[in-house]
Amino acid sequence: MKSLNIVKEKPKEKIYEDSISNWPEDERPRERLLKHGPHTLTNAELLAILLRVGVKGKSAVDLARQIIREAKGLRGLDKLEPKDLYSIKGLSDAKISQIKASIELGKRILEEPKKLEDVASSSKKVYDMLLPKMRDLKKEVFKVILLNSQNQVIDIVIAHEGTVTMSNVYVREIINLANKFGAAAMIFAHNHPSGESKPSNEDKEITEELVFAGRIMRIKVLDHIIIGEEKYFSFADEGLIKRYNTSFDTRK
Repeated sequence: MKSLNIVKEKPKEKIYEDSISNWPEDERPRERLLKHGPHTLTNAELLAILLRVGVKGKSAVDLARQIIREAKGLRGLDKLEPKDLYSIKGLSDAKISQIKASIELGKRILEEPKKLEDVASSSKKVYDMLLPKMRDLKKEVFKVILLNSQNQVIDIVIAHEGTVTMSNVYVREIINLANKFGAAAMIFAHNHPSGESKPSNEDKEITEELVFAGRIMRIKVLDHIIIGEEKYFSFADEGLIKRYNTSFDTRK
């Protein structure tokens, strides 16, 4: 009697229709997020939840992968202007707004007061706090961190947008801003879109003028931080704030 050769069939690979709604429930991004937490999802799956639906021939996850690929990552997606995203088929005003809004919310989480408790104690803490929002800006932005007498953050205000020079960073306006908020101290920060964090001569002149004005109005200038690409320059760490204060004392 001939023996029978039984060949077991390999399990067929799952083939889903384009729509995520046709996927098994425990494999859908939204359901997995609610059940297991957002940390279990890939970047594309998280973005797909915002998109909600894909386009013909592509699920929301496929579309999300394409967006991330064309943007060259999440940082690239943040850099792109809304007008740049219209070239991707399937992105409407609503979807682009949702993407940009979610990125902005993520940045603002880092500026919540509970994250700023000891910000005045370290230039690195200031840098870490401001980096997500300032690293990829296409123009210079000059920010003032206003602090109370316990060095707790009162507010963070944009004082100027554009090239930072003596002609456009008005010392008097910044001092008036500090008085308006009742600030006892200030930390300044601006970015260099070039990625270079080394201060220019103008940066040094501005900082010295601000230190002098602060001394006259009895408002401490604790630091001025220049944010570059993955690096920063601290006037306090380099001893320049102390030097400017000493210079003020010798002129009295």
